[in-house]
Amino acid sequence: MTESTSVADKAIERILELSADLQIKRRATAKWSLAFYDFSVAIAAYGEALEVLTKLQREEGESSVSLDLLGLRECPPEPHAVA
Repeated sequence: MTESTSVADKAIERILELSADLQIKRRATAKWSLAFYDFSVAIAAYGEALEVLTKLQREEGESSVSLDLLGLRECPPEPHAVA
């Protein structure tokens, strides 16, 4: 990961890792067992969390572009004379 990676990017990456791990465990579980159901519910919850985070990430990117266009992003203060 790079230094400029946002919190949302890190969270998305971690949720994808956790979801992949659960999908592997679910494949090794009997299809009609309680564990299979529990894994399926958790995987679905990870999917919902990913949906929220990707929307946040998209909005964050759009606001960043808007601020860049307006010249408001990370502008150093202008020097001024002190009388």
